[in-house]
Amino acid sequence: MSTTPIIRIEHLTKTYTMGTTHVHALRGISLEIQPGEMVAIMGPSGSGKSTLMNIIGCLDRPTDGSYWLEGLDVAQMDDDRLAEVRNARMGFVFQQFNLLPRTSALRQVELPMLYSGEDNKEARARAALAAVGLEDRGSHKPAEMSGGQQQRVAIARALVNDPAIIMADEPTGALDTRTGQEVLAIFQRLNREGKTILMVTHEYDVGQHCKRVVRFKDGHIIADEPVENPLDALEELARLPRYRDEDEEDEL
Repeated sequence: MSTTPIIRIEHLTKTYTMGTTHVHALRGISLEIQPGEMVAIMGPSGSGKSTLMNIIGCLDRPTDGSYWLEGLDVAQMDDDRLAEVRNARMGFVFQQFNLLPRTSALRQVELPMLYSGEDNKEARARAALAAVGLEDRGSHKPAEMSGGQQQRVAIARALVNDPAIIMADEPTGALDTRTGQEVLAIFQRLNREGKTILMVTHEYDVGQHCKRVVRFKDGHIIADEPVENPLDALEELARLPRYRDEDEEDEL
């Protein structure tokens, strides 16, 4: 593993002003993430974890402090440059999938490439769908897919621009236990293949599938610890009963 952090944050603060009220979402945090890590960001609502993820994902700016992404001083970028970095270097997966209801899986995955000027959009989108076991679902719309399949489309969309980091915000929160394990197995496989993954979660068991857990409370990091023996999602799956029709079962 490289000794140069892919993410380096120093003394980062974020304060929201609402009238005369100041809300301190982040209170001078410092954090490093190495390439190839799989890190869970955990904490109760209002702890600052989502604010941090928005800043790391170039969706928001810090009030003060420094943030370097692959050596780039992100905190000093203007909005246009932030958008470029976000599209090229970040892949996002959300709890509610965020798919367009009348658009096929293939076209959903092509969307991030509309902003990058790629010429081989369809071929790359098909390859991304194949990477999550959905090569035969390209023509399907969200209503024609299970929740797990929709989340896989979202993961394929996050992968298609070959991002440096995949940001996952409660990616199993809308899924049943078995489907959630299937999605975690995909993230673990992507991590083994070298992707850096940051995952926001409220769920202890989900965090234990990662290699490291960073815990937040009241805008501070209160713990940053390795997971000694991360849970293996494929092993967990093997212990769960099957309850879906055979034609809905997907290879991981």
